[in-house]
Amino acid sequence: MRVIIVAWAREFAMEVGLQETVVEIKRKIEQFLGIPVASQTLSVSGWELVDGLDMEDYPIVYEGTKIDLTIKSILPPFNHSDKIYITVKFSARQINVEVDRTETVRSLKEKIHIMDGTPIKRMSLFFSGVELDEDFRNLSEYGIRESCEIIVFLKTMHHLRDDPPPRRLCVIVQTSSCLLNAASIPLELKDSSTVNDLRQLLLSRKILPLDDYLFIHKQRIMRDGCSLRLHGVENGDVLYVFQGTVSRTGY
Repeated sequence: MRVIIVAWAREFAMEVGLQETVVEIKRKIEQFLGIPVASQTLSVSGWELVDGLDMEDYPIVYEGTKIDLTIKSILPPFNHSDKIYITVKFSARQINVEVDRTETVRSLKEKIHIMDGTPIKRMSLFFSGVELDEDFRNLSEYGIRESCEIIVFLKTMHHLRDDPPPRRLCVIVQTSSCLLNAASIPLELKDSSTVNDLRQLLLSRKILPLDDYLFIHKQRIMRDGCSLRLHGVENGDVLYVFQGTVSRTGY
């Protein structure tokens, strides 16, 4: 039967069997979203699904049921610091930066300037396809956490973004188990291509049947109008595709 997994205020469909255990479903989610089983909590209407039980043990789960996925942060017990490390990526280099969880976008730009020499006024910072365009906002408000990647683009003196020339990327599109028996599909395309370009390419080549799809990169849902470059996609990365639509509520 098909159920709806709800995470990050988004929804995507997943095929599950009545005899599948909760932990087996979590393993599927780990395979395609990269979220460790130990970090997942699945629940229906506030009722937590226990790992050792299967879907038949839960009469509240039926075709079309929405299952909420909560992601627990697992940190070493000795780590009580508010400091996190993030990667700041330029077109041809990257640096690691230690920041405070409550640090602002402006203070991050100042640290980059000190470490790299890049003028603050020329920086445009992007995280997961979203521009960090409000200097006074905390990094945590943009969902930035340990090991996240921030993409830096440089503005010209006329305040136009100085995009580097497009690069060719070789990526792997990994389908879910209910699509093409979990196929791995190698593709080559430009890093300036949008997620919608990727979708249309897969549909035009009849690699995927005509339907609604969403794409995941490094545990984050990709935005249709944003380029692979803005999502931080690199050569050899895996992009996961699921059947389903993205709910814009709660965005």
